Amino acid sequence: MTTNDSQVWFAMRVTYRREMKVRELLIRENIENYIPMRYSVRVVRGRKTKKLVPAVYGLVFVHTTQPEIQRIKSKVPYLQYIVNKRTGAKIIVPEAQMRLFIAVTGTNDEKLLWFKDNEINLTKGTRVRITAGEFEGYEGVFIKVKGARDRRVVVAIEGIVAVALATVSPDLIESVV
Repeated sequence: MTTNDSQVWFAMRVTYRREMKVRELLIRENIENYIPMRYSVRVVRGRKTKKLVPAVYGLVFVHTTQPEIQRIKSKVPYLQYIVNKRTGAKIIVPEAQMRLFIAVTGTNDEKLLWFKDNEINLTKGTRVRITAGEFEGYEGVFIKVKGARDRRVVVAIEGIVAVALATVSPDLIESVV
């Protein structure tokens, strides 16, 4: 668990697609936060427009202390903890895992495939590290995913979300023990 004065990444839910509203509030409060985004193409009045939207609606990661998040939650009733369904504990994402997730999803790459936690079984895959290319050094699980022809490297935050990278050649990955 966390001590009261250490900053950790809290996984939070926001209702009714108010992610950007919460983000603005957190920025005003000087609290680091992250909302995974992707480009969406929509037709508006007969014209195609490309807009940056949340990749997973309702999901916000907040990097702060326990007392600070409690203070913010008291102001914002629609900001809620995501809890582990088995234990009932708040989901706190380890710093290294969160930095990897931000590095991968921060590109807003249109080729990323997004999955809810229950849509993908990572136990069937092989743990790998990418050895070259734009994702060099990243680690994930090499697995066949729904919606893709070939196997992909998947980076996941357990219990919340998983993202499959664009196709990575098997020559550019090594198994991690």
